[in-house]
Amino acid sequence: MSTTPDISTDPQLSREEALAILNTPDGELPELIARAEVLRRKYKGNHVSIHILTNARSGNCSQDCAYCAQSCRSKAEIDKYKWVDDEKLYKDNDFVNEHHLSRHCIGLSGMKFTDAEIEDLAKRIRKMKETGTHLCCSIGFLTEHQAKILKEAGLDRINHNLNSSRSYYPNICSTHTFEQRVANIKMLQELGFEICSGGIIGMGESKEDVVDMLLELREIQPEALPVNFLLPIPGTPLEHADISGLTTEYCLKVLCLARLLVPKSDIRCAAGREVYFKGKEKDLLRVVDSIFASGYLTAGGQGIQDTIRAIEEAGFTYEIESA
Repeated sequence: MSTTPDISTDPQLSREEALAILNTPDGELPELIARAEVLRRKYKGNHVSIHILTNARSGNCSQDCAYCAQSCRSKAEIDKYKWVDDEKLYKDNDFVNEHHLSRHCIGLSGMKFTDAEIEDLAKRIRKMKETGTHLCCSIGFLTEHQAKILKEAGLDRINHNLNSSRSYYPNICSTHTFEQRVANIKMLQELGFEICSGGIIGMGESKEDVVDMLLELREIQPEALPVNFLLPIPGTPLEHADISGLTTEYCLKVLCLARLLVPKSDIRCAAGREVYFKGKEKDLLRVVDSIFASGYLTAGGQGIQDTIRAIEEAGFTYEIESA
């Protein structure tokens, strides 16, 4: 009897089966990509959503996340500011609309904000929503009151990454817990926010940790699941991280597993796309349906025209997400 998985239906992988995906021999990668592509096309068709990211509040963060150039223990040389110029913020928002991109993502460093700061952000959100832009904010830990302010202002989606597994999380951050992140996401879901939540690969975690993180995300069922591949930043605790294991093949296996475990989510290849998948865009887009253009907070990225060209040359199209 054949043991080949039935790829006509959504898989319900066990932890052991998920780990086996990450251990797929490189020679069998084409079959794995084909298996993930079935689900990619079933739920996302031929479309790729493009997002741009504005670093709206940079540096001076009280949290000690090991990977981040903005954390309190980072010595990375970055721009630090409490709030980006409104001209820059609104120009980026116009850029999203002019280029028919999917979403404007706005990142704010820090764990907690005052109600006055949230009110200021809400005013800017209202202005940006006048043009109908789809907005997502990465904004640390909100109180329920603050979340309701942003919901009323029209914020569609909030990003709050798990970043790693529950057991590995203390190795990358000590100033808050994994459980706090999960609780924050559940509160936001109860208020009706769409959720963007994913992780970072290459921080010294095991394959089991990657599986466990993705299984947690299967429970959350975020609308978007971004997978970042570590770009070691000088001045951060992970500046000398061993990323030799981040081969294109392994990175594709991680993305395939994300698609197989959470098939209805927008699976996004975020940071590291331009480094780890150069020349492999066609294979990448057979698995993922969402990417960034023009940079990642403190790291540069592929420009919009080159991003669009890569999508079209791979045989895919891009368009604004439906409301």
